[in-house]
Amino acid sequence: MRIFKLAVAGSVASILMLGTAMAGTVVFRSSDDAMKQGISAFNGGYYELALPALEALEATKPQIAHFYEARIYADNEGAYTDHGKAFHLYKELADELQDVDPDDDDLAPIAAKSLTAVSMYLRDGIPSAGIQPDVEEANRDLQRAALTFNDEDAQFELAKVYLRGEGPDMTVTGYDDPASKIENGRHWLSRLSQAGHPGAQAFLADLMWRGKFVQKNQAAALNLIDVAVANAPPSERVWIEDIYQNIFCNAGEGVRQQATGRVAEWHNRYGRSPDLQESRDGLDDLTVEPVRTCANGELVRPMSVLATDPKKPIPQPQMISTPTAPQPRRSSLIPAGAASIQPASEAAAVAAPAPAPVVGLTPNGETAR
Repeated sequence: MRIFKLAVAGSVASILMLGTAMAGTVVFRSSDDAMKQGISAFNGGYYELALPALEALEATKPQIAHFYEARIYADNEGAYTDHGKAFHLYKELADELQDVDPDDDDLAPIAAKSLTAVSMYLRDGIPSAGIQPDVEEANRDLQRAALTFNDEDAQFELAKVYLRGEGPDMTVTGYDDPASKIENGRHWLSRLSQAGHPGAQAFLADLMWRGKFVQKNQAAALNLIDVAVANAPPSERVWIEDIYQNIFCNAGEGVRQQATGRVAEWHNRYGRSPDLQESRDGLDDLTVEPVRTCANGELVRPMSVLATDPKKPIPQPQMISTPTAPQPRRSSLIPAGAASIQPASEAAAVAAPAPAPVVGLTPNGETAR
């Protein structure tokens, strides 16, 4: 079982009962109790409860403890933000686990996520902590996380780096080849989107909508971002819904009609059930999510609703908003997926027989559909 499956959603009451304060120190019956409280509190955003439990866990399961501590310190929205601490914890994990077996279900994901985090920090450095940029090491770490550990989030970051014309060198006759980097960036976005990665789907949908790096295809962009919203875990929904709102509100009637005819196909092909946490404390029932509207007052709705009955009143649960589930303040852990990197000209997706949609890119950057 991979580390992202260790998350245990429990009530606030049960979390508080797992540890007993004694002389200022939190004592747990077992390391399993400490891990349950630490991860449960982390997932709920209760960092003040998570940190003592994770510190107690360091004696028996240091990699898990340090990984979650790093994520707490890396959270810009938390009360414990300290990117210097986060970097050093991630770096220690990346170094310690450099020889871990990629098939190790417990430690390989921690190694991959730590490498990715180190890469992101090293790309720009951390001036406040005296961490200088090291782009070459950043590229090596990200490539190792993406290729050796097949980590989807690392592959997504690698795609974005390539699209900026950066990343590991790709040479042709001894010279860096920016065009090949763009092709590889598109290749990774296509591959991850077909595998159901919501971040890649949203990013590619935005590019398709604007016609940047790929052929402009607004109907396909609307279909793809609709799938991305459905696939997105709670921690990723806000920015993905922002893209959906922009595309939905600016799509003309013709574009919407084209998209509604293929909603079911796109969801069947590229849908992925988010690994939502179970809520047992009842607090999430009290959360009121904002209803999104376009500038003209139109409700922002899923394409599946429009496909069923465009004029039917929509009940609140079907609005485009965060579903009823815990709202962790961190990046989700997504199962690994795609494998080796190849030039897009060699590995672009082949268009399926009509009318089945294929989120692929032809060698010239056009959308295969």
